[in-house]
Amino acid sequence: MDTTYYDHGTAAERWERAQQFFDAKDYARAARVLAGLVEEAPEQTGPRLLLARAYYHSAQLRRAEAELRVIVERDPVEHYARLMLGRTLQRQARHEEAERHLRIASALAGDFDRG
Repeated sequence: MDTTYYDHGTAAERWERAQQFFDAKDYARAARVLAGLVEEAPEQTGPRLLLARAYYHSAQLRRAEAELRVIVERDPVEHYARLMLGRTLQRQARHEEAERHLRIASALAGDFDRG
């Protein structure tokens, strides 16, 4: 398949295109655009987090997990990445491992009622 459409334009144009695909629930196409953006600027959290979300929603759970782990390793207090990592692990029936991340996400959000 031709990838020039997914790689065409400036980073800002591709970011906008990826968001449009994501908003349209075309997660696989969003992921194709975002993968290129993440490759170009691996230090940026925004594109990597949206890529992880696109993978999650398109049931590419191992890929979502890998992206989320990179974010959490770089920024252990990134609340949403912790929450998404926990949910991703839950969907893989890795409940015990998921619980740790969900507890941390709850604490970071100030939700101390979680038991």
